[in-house]
Amino acid sequence: MATETDQPTRQRVARSILVNGPSTAAALAERLELTPAAVRRHLDQLLAEGAVDARDPRTDGVRGRGRPAKVFALTERGRDAFDQQYDDLATEAMRFLAETGGEDAVRAFAERRASFIERRFPEVRAAHPDASPAQVLAMVFSDEGYAAAVRELPVVGEQLCQQHCPVSHVAHEFPQLCEAETEAIGRVLGTHVQRLATIAHGDGVCTTCIPDAGINKKEQV
Repeated sequence: MATETDQPTRQRVARSILVNGPSTAAALAERLELTPAAVRRHLDQLLAEGAVDARDPRTDGVRGRGRPAKVFALTERGRDAFDQQYDDLATEAMRFLAETGGEDAVRAFAERRASFIERRFPEVRAAHPDASPAQVLAMVFSDEGYAAAVRELPVVGEQLCQQHCPVSHVAHEFPQLCEAETEAIGRVLGTHVQRLATIAHGDGVCTTCIPDAGINKKEQV
């Protein structure tokens, strides 16, 4: 039976999934320096609460012998526990904006909200001259509550991974918010980028593919 003393550790498990993305029990145990048995106990409770779900891992190549370990991802309920404050009120406000101002008004709002990307990118890049553009973007997004990180992709380039989205509830109904962010990323990098997955549409993480071409412009301001 779960006790109150279990809560801090369970929150650490959930936060590790939030920050690092869908994870296996073994990866969580290693990351948090817990025993696999302890991690599984907390995962079982999080599953029972509906805070996480278990998924089959994505395979990029030939699968080895045996059944691959499940990965655990936060559900919408699990994300709610991390101060996700964009609730029904924000959605109702966006619906009112759409009804009174139309698509153009929604689009203008989305672009204004995404303006932090172009505003913050030059100053963060100047403060971290050795960071890649994707890494700079991860810092910019993390400062805005997205828990972002960068993954290297063979041949293609890099992938910006946002483990948390503070507007996912609203973006589920108004994808213009995601579209405006993607377009702003493309403008600061000076190259086309493609968003492959979004939390707003049920994926465990928002991922944006950033190709090698055009992303090494150190002088960009």
